[in-house]
Amino acid sequence: MAAPGLEPGRQSELLVSLNRLLERCLRDSKCIETESLCVVAGEKVWQIRLDMHLLNHDGNITDAASIAGIVALCHFRRPDVSVQGEEVTVYTPEERDPVPLSIHHMPICVSFAFFHQGTYLLVDPTEREERVMDGLLVIAMNKHHEICTIQSSGVVMLLPDQILRCSKITAVKVAEITELIQKALENDQKARKEGGKFGFAESIPNQRITAFKMESAAVDTNDVEEQAGEIIAKADPPSEVFASPVVHTPGTAQIGEGIESSWGDLEESEKEEAAEEEGESEAAAFECVKVETEDTSTLKETKSDEPIVVSDSEEEEVVILEPQELPRKTRTQASSKQENPSKKAFNKRRRKKRTSR
Repeated sequence: MAAPGLEPGRQSELLVSLNRLLERCLRDSKCIETESLCVVAGEKVWQIRLDMHLLNHDGNITDAASIAGIVALCHFRRPDVSVQGEEVTVYTPEERDPVPLSIHHMPICVSFAFFHQGTYLLVDPTEREERVMDGLLVIAMNKHHEICTIQSSGVVMLLPDQILRCSKITAVKVAEITELIQKALENDQKARKEGGKFGFAESIPNQRITAFKMESAAVDTNDVEEQAGEIIAKADPPSEVFASPVVHTPGTAQIGEGIESSWGDLEESEKEEAAEEEGESEAAAFECVKVETEDTSTLKETKSDEPIVVSDSEEEEVVILEPQELPRKTRTQASSKQENPSKKAFNKRRRKKRTSR
């Protein structure tokens, strides 16, 4: 929703690097006093979690996120707590006023874009400028001129003089932004004490949310007919009207006053399609007959004693089917072949005996 390059439900490289940079800027710089979050030593503490929702990304999201994060921490109020022995009592806002967090300093990020290998320097780049920049330098600093974190990305080699120049610009920018934040927080606190409108409710009656708003303007419609006549007179004449029907493709017709309908062409086209389908079906049937005759001729040519091989594809196993009567025939043939030489030998012996007698 914030930008076309951001995908919903998935963090891009920009969001991952932004998350790490904010952790170094806010958590590692120890801008919050963590001891004030302790309720019972070694047992119970307050946990602070900062969630940011990106609504519109038009460039320099790092600076905007750092300002939004530190302002949210300064504006946040936690419930008041009392400890009596082992009992911990958390009071509601109606019973006791919430307690603000103790903030030591306000780290704010300032981004610098470099072009033409560091020749040109630009502060607070837009989304289009970020696409064509050669490098990016982000410096986080507080109003005391203390650098909280620094990050450089891109293909630009920066010189020490360039970094010092950027740090001086950062000090000026951070001082201005810190004053604006403190004034906004003071005005919000005064409005809360007085019971007036503040925050989101304050922007509704003034219509500050609607960016595109125009006042209603009166429209004069007295000379509309004269203007229309002048426009028609200056316009080109209309094209000729054809009295005969124009059939662009078979199956279409033109209907109007004094013009006959041509829906009869649809029947002729249907007849042609039916004839084509019949011709295709006859050709398919003739091919099937040819295939069947070829299959039967090939089956006749095969010998009856040869085994039949059945296989649907190359990957499947090959199954060989042999007829059941084949092994019996082979056995009888083998036994007959074995009996024939024995009979011949017996007949020779009998002949020898007869000749000897």
